[in-house]
Amino acid sequence: MNKELFIRAITRFCAGVLIVGLLLFLPAGTFRYLQAWLLIGILFVPMFIAGLVMMGKNPELLKKRLNAREKESEQREVILFSGIMFLAAFIAAGLSFRFGCLMLPWAVSIVGAVLFLAAYALYAEVLRENTYLSRTIEVQEDQKVIDTGLYGIVRHPMYMATVILFLAMPLVLGSVISFVIMLCYIPLIIKRIRNEETVLERDLPGYTEYKQKVRFRLIPFIW
Repeated sequence: MNKELFIRAITRFCAGVLIVGLLLFLPAGTFRYLQAWLLIGILFVPMFIAGLVMMGKNPELLKKRLNAREKESEQREVILFSGIMFLAAFIAAGLSFRFGCLMLPWAVSIVGAVLFLAAYALYAEVLRENTYLSRTIEVQEDQKVIDTGLYGIVRHPMYMATVILFLAMPLVLGSVISFVIMLCYIPLIIKRIRNEETVLERDLPGYTEYKQKVRFRLIPFIW
């Protein structure tokens, strides 16, 4: 086992749990925000298991997933605005719970949790199909175009799963205001995809032909 990679991964994981917890429970003013506990559970338990699997079977993929330093200036802007969006959405959810403002019933939280876990499974399948995936926009050495499985349906199945994940989060938290804020992710991901495809067409042989073969970027038969 790569000790340095393990320490880096577990540190990032613990920091994520702490930050999300603070963003939800501090505005809520209580630990009795059960929807927040539900989100933390379905978000971080599968993440921990996936991290262990990658550590054992594909540590190089885990290393790529931990790298968040974007080289493209346009992508750095997307990451910045996405971070602001998450801060606003989580804080809004906590405040909504504290003041009982526009909270959704528990049934919606359960539906949201099912959607979230389904998207997580989709995300895991994407990672299995494409070992070149990283968190940054880049073309790696010896990278090839993947055009089978989910990549034969849409060009960016990872982002498709991510959109479902992000929109399911506020449903789990039961906050209408948080859901409205998270809708801002749609124009952000469109901007990211367009810039990413520019980079891939420029640097990845065969990507232009792949675009002609798979017509839809994110949603089958729509876009």
